[in-house]
Amino acid sequence: MKKNINRVMLAGTGSGCGKTTVVCGLLKALADRELDIASFKCGPDYIDPMFHSRIIGTKSRNLDLYLCTENTVKYLLAKNAADADYAVIEGVMGMYDGLGFESDDFSANHISRVTQTPQILVVNVKGKSLSLLAEISGYLHFAPNQVQGVILNNCSKGMYPAYQKMIEGNLDLRVYGFLPKLAEAEIGSRHLGLVTAEEIEDLKSKIEVMGRAAAEFLDIDGILTLAESAPAISCEKIEIQKVSREPVKIGIAKDKAFSFYYEDNLELLMELGAELVPFSPMEDTALPEGISGLILGGGYPEEHLQALTENWSMLTSIKAAVAGGMPVYAECGGFMYLGRTITKDGETYETVGALDGNSHMTDGLIRFGYKKLTANRDNLMCKAGEQIRCHEFHYSDTDHHGDGFTAAKASGKTWQTIEAGDTVFAGYPHLHLWSNVHFAECFVKKCREFGGKQWK
Repeated sequence: MKKNINRVMLAGTGSGCGKTTVVCGLLKALADRELDIASFKCGPDYIDPMFHSRIIGTKSRNLDLYLCTENTVKYLLAKNAADADYAVIEGVMGMYDGLGFESDDFSANHISRVTQTPQILVVNVKGKSLSLLAEISGYLHFAPNQVQGVILNNCSKGMYPAYQKMIEGNLDLRVYGFLPKLAEAEIGSRHLGLVTAEEIEDLKSKIEVMGRAAAEFLDIDGILTLAESAPAISCEKIEIQKVSREPVKIGIAKDKAFSFYYEDNLELLMELGAELVPFSPMEDTALPEGISGLILGGGYPEEHLQALTENWSMLTSIKAAVAGGMPVYAECGGFMYLGRTITKDGETYETVGALDGNSHMTDGLIRFGYKKLTANRDNLMCKAGEQIRCHEFHYSDTDHHGDGFTAAKASGKTWQTIEAGDTVFAGYPHLHLWSNVHFAECFVKKCREFGGKQWK
């Protein structure tokens, strides 16, 4: 299949350079022009796509070459941007930062090359004059790339002409504008990155500030013209066959405590026949009626322990469902919640208790990064020996990881992980189900087989 997609990637010199602010401002400025925009985030991050989605009014997606194949990444980009006027892709970390220190494999730059997407480099000018030229030149000439221009962040209106003249006069590169420091639009952060969009009461006003600044100081027309120069995307179409004629109702936890989901995962499950029924473990008193499966995603359960653990009727409902054989797929925060307890700041809270395990918060990232999972035995999601790629990003740990899968990092390090049985798949790893669609098929099939069995 071949699709013409007007697209551009905004990559950064590194984390903290301001690319998320620039991207959010650009998305808002384009939305204000009443353009139909598709947005994407490179890498496995959950939070930035939430901000994109709040701005453009439709779901943002992830593009990840480690979790998915090159063809799958191109297919998902083409599929999800097919009806949009333009697609905007936000990079991850620095544009060359990928899996390791030897190459830019799986970086934003790698995605740009594979998808033939023109790049604009976001550079923070704070504390720099002529050194800025050396920095940009280094990124431009370090390795093959699609960089066509730069945007300057933290740049004053008075200094912009000097920077623009210096860059365009010495490099074959266009400057597509700047953003000044926007203190009133700053977004807070915590241990897993930015706070989520749902937690910011004045998010709308912050987005308005970003959008007005982008409309005034960015070369919007130039950026759109660059996006229009991108060649057509060629890829093989991926056919998905329903595994159930009738909708299979599956409850999915969605609230401030559980919000980390890849939109492409959810749509894949729906294409296979799932009907996803949202509920709140914080606020609802019981699981939704008539469901045949349960998904507990990642998020910040440790930030909402009182609300979660005081909701005894929900804890009881979930524990009864798991004990009754309802298929359950839980990742990271959802896995912690299914265990016996979570300890934070010296205080221990009783959680669902459907699984063994006591989780506790730590001071640093635990088993962070990409890895490959191999099933040690037949389970809810696959047969023994099957593999899927995943990532982990958490500051908590547990005394009961499970031994259903062997996790392996590129370094060769391996360990046992995931509670995996006929009806349970629960662990710290986050899956991208397009890495192995068979996992999603098995889950929906198992939910269909469970059907309307009594579990209360």
